[in-house]
Amino acid sequence: MPTQSLVLVWFAFGACAAFIAFGGVWLTRYGQVIAEKTGMGGTWVGLILLATVTSLPELVTGVSAVTLANAPNIAVGDALGSCVFNLAIVSVLDWLHRGESLFDRADVGHLLSAAFGTMLLAFVAFNLVLGSGPGTWAIGHVGLYTPVIVGFYVLAMWIVFSYEKRAMAQLPGKAGAESEGMTLRRAALLYAGAALLVTVAGGVLPFVGKALAEAYGWHASFVGTIFVAFATSLPELAVTISALRIGALDMAIANLLGSNLFDVLIIAIDDLFYLPGPILSHVSPVHAASALTAIVMNGAVIAGLVYRPKSRVFGTVGWASIFLLVAYVLNAYLLFVRGA
Repeated sequence: MPTQSLVLVWFAFGACAAFIAFGGVWLTRYGQVIAEKTGMGGTWVGLILLATVTSLPELVTGVSAVTLANAPNIAVGDALGSCVFNLAIVSVLDWLHRGESLFDRADVGHLLSAAFGTMLLAFVAFNLVLGSGPGTWAIGHVGLYTPVIVGFYVLAMWIVFSYEKRAMAQLPGKAGAESEGMTLRRAALLYAGAALLVTVAGGVLPFVGKALAEAYGWHASFVGTIFVAFATSLPELAVTISALRIGALDMAIANLLGSNLFDVLIIAIDDLFYLPGPILSHVSPVHAASALTAIVMNGAVIAGLVYRPKSRVFGTVGWASIFLLVAYVLNAYLLFVRGA
């Protein structure tokens, strides 16, 4: 590919990433206003609303990848790569959080989200290993695992939200500064505009990712898991930093872990739109490495939340955060070397 064309591809990638990041910030801001105006509260914002809207780029990118770009490896790589990247953001959050360790301050209720995420990821890894062998069952072009993922996601959300609702029942709610002087209708319109911006950028991203893979001879699984996942996870990063700045640490963590649950659900949605057959039978089994990496990283988060360390390594981050970063780098290297 000529140098000029490469520059255009990288410019398109940067533009998509910028639009997604910008739209993600506004989705978060006006999503919070909607939640406050409708009385849904901060717990719902962090666990469900923010986690869902910040995963909108992964959803749009995945559907676009399987319906328009015929790039199932980018779709699955984006979903699982976003799970790994979101858990790596936890280490960034720990580094930015001054004073005591992040894991010492966070609510233990996040263990539920991390545990359910681990179970969902293990189920996906199991079906990736099965591939297209005799153990693969399908309903038409849809894998049998798809309704299982959807049902498990709904159950997990109900259990986690029920727990959080009980835990927060005694805390008084208060309106945020963002909702002052703004009507619900205006917030909804601005929210819709931001969602449209993210939708358009996310729809273009698979084609840019495919062009990058072809230009450099990279594996599509590597591009989807690292580059596309990074771009589509920018809203989570923006939300995390914004939440930390206003002191909403638990909202930030709930967003990251909730986004991982929704990202696994996206694989099931992608499967519905991928007509050639069950999507996990048409992608590289190397994606199981990303699922397993996310499982191990979830384990580190769970260990940190249970152990609740008081000290930090060199006064910067906890040992769990260092483990998360190392796991992320190792997963990227593995996909670069062994991807497809």
